[in-house]
Amino acid sequence: MVRVFAYGSNLCVERLRARTPSAQVLAVGTLSHHSLRWHKRSQDGSGKCDAFETGLSHDLVWGVVYELTRPDKLILDGFEGLGDDYFEKKVGVWTRDRGEVEAMVYVANSRQLDAAMRPYSWYKGYVTTGAAQHDFPAEYRALLDAVDAQKDENKERHARERAVLDLALRQSALRQSRDG
Repeated sequence: MVRVFAYGSNLCVERLRARTPSAQVLAVGTLSHHSLRWHKRSQDGSGKCDAFETGLSHDLVWGVVYELTRPDKLILDGFEGLGDDYFEKKVGVWTRDRGEVEAMVYVANSRQLDAAMRPYSWYKGYVTTGAAQHDFPAEYRALLDAVDAQKDENKERHARERAVLDLALRQSALRQSRDG
């Protein structure tokens, strides 16, 4: 099994499992000395998330450590554009239940950064839904909610991504009604 620290759209359980069915949540945690940025220029014309290394101890990125099989990790590498869009590095993620956990994280290629980028609304929805699914702190979720998103003009892609997101929202609502 391979451990991956997810902090962007892969936070959403349904999104990640649609791509890598073996993915299992190991722990929720934080990556220090990094800040969540939405500045990674995507091939689809939108901004994607990046765990941007700042070196500042007060900067934290909340995320989830998933375990997945090596074949599924290779599939995820393809979706993430490993080697072009993102690179990977090993990091220590602080978790409440397990202490520090070593995991791999995707970080944006510095040549792909553009501070003017904005995410599509469905992409932001994956991030905010995932943050809710994993019960991130309210202050962090408020920061995610405040991100300005843009409409995806590609109707087919929007409909496809929105269908997965809507499934995630329905599943989250079912879990909340069961648990609460």
